[in-house]
Amino acid sequence: MSRVFSGIQPSGELHIGNYLGAVKNWVELQSRLECIYCIVDYHAITGTYEPADLKRRTRDMALSLLAAGVDPEKCTLFVQSMVPEHTELAWIFNTVTPLGELERQTQFKDKASRQESVPAGLLNYPVLQAADILLYKADQVPVGEDQVQHLELSREIARRWNQKFGVDFFPEPKALLTATRRIMGLDGQSKMSKSMGNAIGILESKDAIWAKLRPAVTDPARVRKTDPGTPEVCGIYHLHKAFSDAPTVANVVKQCTTAGWGCIDCKQVLAASIEREFAPIRERAKEFEAKPKLVTDILADGAARAHTIASETLRQVKEIMGLS
Repeated sequence: MSRVFSGIQPSGELHIGNYLGAVKNWVELQSRLECIYCIVDYHAITGTYEPADLKRRTRDMALSLLAAGVDPEKCTLFVQSMVPEHTELAWIFNTVTPLGELERQTQFKDKASRQESVPAGLLNYPVLQAADILLYKADQVPVGEDQVQHLELSREIARRWNQKFGVDFFPEPKALLTATRRIMGLDGQSKMSKSMGNAIGILESKDAIWAKLRPAVTDPARVRKTDPGTPEVCGIYHLHKAFSDAPTVANVVKQCTTAGWGCIDCKQVLAASIEREFAPIRERAKEFEAKPKLVTDILADGAARAHTIASETLRQVKEIMGLS
């Protein structure tokens, strides 16, 4: 059976963007493939953060994942820093990764351009990402379009290590691209992100979600209710495609292009579709919130399972490399 690995930053509660872009796909994959899912807290410390806040966000992310349907009976779920082999393998991979490849990474160039002092961890971020994946010899990785370049570097690192030591040990992982396009924020300007203040959390109340949807940016051509629109340029339409059934989506297209609905009408229908999907998730979240030890135990059990695989991989790597 193919093995899947995917990681997610401990950003606290899931929002619609990472729910649709990653986690909904995780839930589907766990029923048919061997899946290892990780909350990547080592990746989160490359920027400024408060230790107590990181701990809270890690716990909240775990709770959100479980509530969204990630099932510890069907997959392995753990926190990255609980398995030290991740950073040990990352150091080993640093010895075969060309500096130029790291400096060419789009995300590094973007983030480094906005910092006066660039930490080495930001440069080496994709090396740790490669170690995350290859530590479990995962051959498939569900990623968004913005992570494809990093995954290609993981493939290159696997290839270089294998060639250097004359073995066919690490697989070259392939991307499993989600069918959901990149989700734009409610401001219509950038990718949905909590830090940009343009996101909807999956555990927010019905009223809170509506308060955010109501002023959300739509098709700029629809200045008046009588102006016909073009659904493909509207973020609300793309959310309909993710949350509403096919007949509703078809009706949205009709009502938008003929100006049969105003944008508020369209948003009200979307709010109802989102509520149908998120109401049971909120209920499951309440159950996990009432049992904090259960969440802790799930993560500990997942880390133990991950460690079993990781330690054996690293043992073999050291033997091949002549390390003790």
